[in-house]
Amino acid sequence: MTTIGILTAGGDSPGLNAAIRALGKSAIHQHGMHVLGFRDGFRGLMQNRTVRLDSESLSGILTKGGTILGTSRDKPHKMDVGGSRMDMTDLMLENFQQHQLDALVCLGGGGTQKNALRLAQKGMRVLTLPKTIDNDVWGTDATFGFDTALGIATEAVDRLHSTAHSHHRIMVVEVMGHNAGWLALGAGLAGGADVILIPEIPFDIDVVAEAILARRAGGSTFSIVAVSEGARSGAHVERKRTASERRDEAETDADRTAADRELDAIRDEEGDHTKRMARQLEALTGLESRVTILGHVQRGGAPSAVDRLLATRLGAACIDAVVDGAGGVMIAAQGENTARVDLEEVAGRRKTVPPDHRWIRAARSLGVCFGD
Repeated sequence: MTTIGILTAGGDSPGLNAAIRALGKSAIHQHGMHVLGFRDGFRGLMQNRTVRLDSESLSGILTKGGTILGTSRDKPHKMDVGGSRMDMTDLMLENFQQHQLDALVCLGGGGTQKNALRLAQKGMRVLTLPKTIDNDVWGTDATFGFDTALGIATEAVDRLHSTAHSHHRIMVVEVMGHNAGWLALGAGLAGGADVILIPEIPFDIDVVAEAILARRAGGSTFSIVAVSEGARSGAHVERKRTASERRDEAETDADRTAADRELDAIRDEEGDHTKRMARQLEALTGLESRVTILGHVQRGGAPSAVDRLLATRLGAACIDAVVDGAGGVMIAAQGENTARVDLEEVAGRRKTVPPDHRWIRAARSLGVCFGD
């Protein structure tokens, strides 16, 4: 009898349980497979911590946030074991073989796709599903988790309108998304933000301030700024690039050390960039600024109907791929259909917002400022 393993890796995301349910139910009811779950991502595969997934354990999880299997950000080739970083892929292969798995399905974002490829190169038959609230996995139109997080972020922007209007403030809301601007762009556009700052478009703080002052001159007493956690000013990007070049071109240890220190200082600034930007806007405009950082609240709660549907159809399509003998692929959403995309094509690539994307064109036509 065919046996498959399932694990969830990376950050938690709405829709993971819906995907686990779809994988398990399709495997069990449609094809009579055995389904084994590994606890806490790749660490559970390494430590051989498993749970049998059957109809009873899969019941009632469709609407639950998080993942019933648990997750972690461990990397198979750089696993923290006893205080040392070790390559544990050989042990994972042994556990894969011990359970006589016909396939392992890994649910995760960009990092998980790379780690799954490493396991596939070790000889495991691996398939993946794309999940992340960042929507930045290459090769798929959408990742499950994004729509739910987008709704949460949009509601936050909606709520900030009330207090911004009442106090005549600049309200700056930081949205997650890592180094892709999908979440901030979507929430800003759907929530009616006046300024949207994303990693793909380096901004000039003076341009942002001018846009806010122009709104005030036109009679608007407040402004909403939606900023991605990965957004940076053009000046910051240039400083970082120059410091990196100096380090790469350094001819002495002293020069390399100085460049490393400069890079460390620049990176330290990134941890507080939204609050620093808000203070700059306050100084440039004379308007009171307040910052809201949404953080991990965007990951929580029940998945939206869109994410449940996406996770369910990808999970069912994944089992079809297992039956067909496929391996080394990610099951992607492409239009109304699903596709099997080679992991070698996906791993190491990020889907970012194109500068001419229809959402950006729509926002610009409404007068939204991107700071460029």
